[in-house]
Amino acid sequence: MNDAVDVGRVVGLWRYPVKSMGAEVLPEADISWDGVVGDRRWAFIRDANSHNGFPWLTLRDRADMASYRPLLVDPGRPDTSPTTVQTPSGVDYDVTDPALAEELWVDGARAIRQGRGTFDTFPLSLITTQTIARIGELIGHQLDALRFRPNVLVEATAGLPFVEDQWVGRMLRLGSVRMRVDKRDGRCVVINIDPTTARRDPTVLRTVATERDGCLGVYGSTVTPGRVAVNDPVLLEGGA
Repeated sequence: MNDAVDVGRVVGLWRYPVKSMGAEVLPEADISWDGVVGDRRWAFIRDANSHNGFPWLTLRDRADMASYRPLLVDPGRPDTSPTTVQTPSGVDYDVTDPALAEELWVDGARAIRQGRGTFDTFPLSLITTQTIARIGELIGHQLDALRFRPNVLVEATAGLPFVEDQWVGRMLRLGSVRMRVDKRDGRCVVINIDPTTARRDPTVLRTVATERDGCLGVYGSTVTPGRVAVNDPVLLEGGA
């Protein structure tokens, strides 16, 4: 592992205690076999649709879900901590409170806990600042990184967009974590939603589809659990 090369540095870390709800900004993160500890351990399921292949209540259904702010009551125990949610109007609920579920989905919903997290594909997601900036240039305005809901934001040493695509099939070191980059991140309509205003802009997904075959950023999985912090170097094993 001595032939690793510096390909960037970590400039942002997030976890999402409740799937599709607001992000928790982290100065450092413990990463387990199941991704960032405490990430997406709760999700809301739409009872009326629980028989299909995607039963989760997400931003696809409610564009303002990112305005609901989960809070881990005991952040020192993120995988077992009680979780509350503050609504956009400032009301605090326990994540399991039926009143919160009713506010979110009038036809009935319920919160469930998934010990290994509720992920659409792989437990870790990573994107570079240059990739986000380039898509913003193509669209004509700056984009918030949280529109793409990553766990790790990297400023690439190369200074070029889409460099993370070249890391697929390779191993990254971030702090004491080793992450295998498994595949490009296939995007859906969620990236059309501004995480602050909840407004939808279909040109975002359309641009990603035409310019990048519908993919932006990468998915990965944990090979060596550990801790990563903002400003840690990102090293690519096996040389350039």
